[in-house]
Amino acid sequence: MQRFQCYIDGEFLDGEARYRSIDPATGKDWADMPEAREGDVDSAVNAAEKALYDGPWAKMTATQRGKLLYKLADLVAANAPKLAELETRDTGKIIRETSAQIAYVADYYRYYAGIADKIEGSYLPIDKQDMDVWLRREPIGVVAMVVPWNSQLFLSAVKIGPALAAGCTMVVKASEDGPAPLLEFARLIHEAGFPAGVVNIITGFGASCGAALSRHPKVAHVAFTGGPETARHIVRNSAENLASTSLELGGKSPFIVFADADLESAANAQVAGIFAATGQSCVAGSRLIVERSIKDRFLSLLKDKAEAIRIGSPLDMATEVGPLATRRQQDHVAALIHKSVQSGARIITGGQMPDGKGFYFPPTILDCDGVASPSLAEEFFGPVLSVVAFDTEAEALRLANDTRYGLASGVFTQNLTRAHRLMKGIRAGIVWVNTYRAVSPIAPFGGFGLSGHGREGGLAAALDYTRTKTIWLRTSDDPIPDPFVMR
Repeated sequence: MQRFQCYIDGEFLDGEARYRSIDPATGKDWADMPEAREGDVDSAVNAAEKALYDGPWAKMTATQRGKLLYKLADLVAANAPKLAELETRDTGKIIRETSAQIAYVADYYRYYAGIADKIEGSYLPIDKQDMDVWLRREPIGVVAMVVPWNSQLFLSAVKIGPALAAGCTMVVKASEDGPAPLLEFARLIHEAGFPAGVVNIITGFGASCGAALSRHPKVAHVAFTGGPETARHIVRNSAENLASTSLELGGKSPFIVFADADLESAANAQVAGIFAATGQSCVAGSRLIVERSIKDRFLSLLKDKAEAIRIGSPLDMATEVGPLATRRQQDHVAALIHKSVQSGARIITGGQMPDGKGFYFPPTILDCDGVASPSLAEEFFGPVLSVVAFDTEAEALRLANDTRYGLASGVFTQNLTRAHRLMKGIRAGIVWVNTYRAVSPIAPFGGFGLSGHGREGGLAAALDYTRTKTIWLRTSDDPIPDPFVMR
């Protein structure tokens, strides 16, 4: 059984307690994990604060920080196979996805390495005589980062990369469900030569670790990816330290297909958008909104593709859909399907929890047209697609916006003017047109409504980890007049 440790102040340490991590493909324990509690959190935050203000990191130039990030990027690329295998083993995400995604994660660190010495201040043409005024951008402070188990090396890179470029220090809490790849990533931080305390990586449970971290008095900013309910706890905790927050939360993303779309292309994108990562993606295109005249044809195409998907061991490169990450997630998906069928939804394919080992669930399509199905409103975070039909563009837009979430969306049409109208009308942080699930370190992403606030990716993310300092310099040699002498 593999054994992992926390990384605090440049040292690999056991947590205050230990627990076992479960392999989702077998349902059996496979690794021994550190369970950080309040004392570990306090040590990690104190180490981050010391590194921020006193030590090599505080004295480094932005260019030097960038060089460390370049070195980290090279180490991520070189170690991608090992990291991918750990993520697959601990979360059930298939190896063909983790391998490709982690290799691309290196590009995120390279991007922010290049940005490190491009974060500029400004000179203000102030309306006062004999005054020069500048704005400096300085690190926001110690950052708490709370990262979920799905795509965790990617979802940590979009936080760690810009925060390091901005000069911050941080404590990263990996999810207690599947923390192995992030705990192993700490070894790359160490090897890259980041000073002790700059990046601290721990794992533990919400009540004893996450809450202590998000409310810690020395934390200046909390960056969180996860569900809205946990985000509410974080926002309440941040009232204790008045930390700013960036929240990348769930989604119930609309995937709109018009009759003039390339249906084969749209079907492939829909399959990737909902069944890739076993549907465990916050941008999953989980609501298919399809023009009524092509609904039956398009559903037949999707059904054939869904039933041809190869389900198997996540470590097998031939596998296309692996297990869900946890037993409770498997139970949640099954229960929500049951509720939806009771409300009138019709199963097109899938829908039944399989027998055997592991936390598997087959690709499932629910026809929810004309019914108030819970599957249209609640996030499955699993391989389940809910389908409704529309007759007009206005109806399609109304259905797309009929959600409390607003993270991602997809539009498939050959009509350019229609695409532009929908780009403006859809209330979501991302609109993909004739594509889906495309990402880049250059492009920010984030949501509206219950999908959170703040953006990750792009230059804006690095600026969000800074705060401005206004500097006034009086340029006159004349003495300042006595303010109490009337003239």
